[in-house]
Amino acid sequence: MWPRLVPRGEASPVMVWMTPVLAVALTLLAGTALFAALGYPPGRALHAYFVEPVSTFYGLGELAVKATPLTLTAVGLAIGFRANVWNIGAEGQLVMGAVLGGGLALAFWGEEGPWLMPAMLLAGILGGALWAAIPAFLRTRFNASEILVSLMMVYVATLFLNWLVHGPWRDPEGFNFPQSRMFGNDALMPVLFEGTRLHLGTPIAFAVVLGGWFLLARTFVGFQIKVLGLTPAAASYAGFDQRRLIWFCLLLSGGLAGLAGVIEAAGPVGQLTPAIPQGYGFTAIIVAFLGRLHPLGILLAALLIALTYIGGESAQITLQLPIAVTGVFQGMLLFFLLATDVLIRYRVRWGAPAGEAGRA
Repeated sequence: MWPRLVPRGEASPVMVWMTPVLAVALTLLAGTALFAALGYPPGRALHAYFVEPVSTFYGLGELAVKATPLTLTAVGLAIGFRANVWNIGAEGQLVMGAVLGGGLALAFWGEEGPWLMPAMLLAGILGGALWAAIPAFLRTRFNASEILVSLMMVYVATLFLNWLVHGPWRDPEGFNFPQSRMFGNDALMPVLFEGTRLHLGTPIAFAVVLGGWFLLARTFVGFQIKVLGLTPAAASYAGFDQRRLIWFCLLLSGGLAGLAGVIEAAGPVGQLTPAIPQGYGFTAIIVAFLGRLHPLGILLAALLIALTYIGGESAQITLQLPIAVTGVFQGMLLFFLLATDVLIRYRVRWGAPAGEAGRA
């Protein structure tokens, strides 16, 4: 006797928004069991992971710094996902945004001015958008899968960054380490509060959240995106230009990922290094779905996922837990989110379908 899934019909709107909360609760329960199995006091481990990192003003600033690139990237991805445009290569677009923005900082090293930071931000947006334009062209011209194309281009972007910092852009005074020069003062994100690393990128991310909400809720383009995602046949019947919407979604998501990349390079890092792609582009996919593809929900989800990053570092220092615990928590969160999503749309039934049972 095997279990099978039977559609429930239309999912409850309340449960659609409650499943992320349930997924977080189940993740905490599973984390408690995991810590106990590893021989660590669960209460102390959870405190070190989720409370200690944000118990100081500096820790709250670090939470916002980690959440900034996740928020920027996830908002762009969510807008595309709503139109069934599956950009999985935001990690590469983030890298190319850092490369173009950081390249501008290096090109004018020693000749900075107040114009440099706005120019770097625009260059980062351009870098990410141009990298996303490749899967957009291949999708609209040859019907190639943007999932595969954007994903494979991540490795090209990462290798390109590695070549730059090992070769032409390597710091001549960096003792042969694979890194660029440190950016000049005018090429660094302004710090908002002394004693923290909280920088101007955080209010930019908040403005992007509001802009994403306005786009989806108050513009005709946002309406077209939602119709295309829900009923492509209706969008075609209404005369919506599907190719134009694909280009719009991919360029927007790529540009926001590129903006996240240059903010990361000019913010907490301060230079180009091979460590700039920290998985934010992939983690932002979890953030987008945890936030229910809604910009305001994404902001809360980004803070939660950012807490897993700094919590993993805190637990590593306090309890000598492996840093891989961060990935474990993020993986469990995604697993429980997907599982609860399935269960609000399907019922579990045991036994063979009615037709097969009658033939037996």
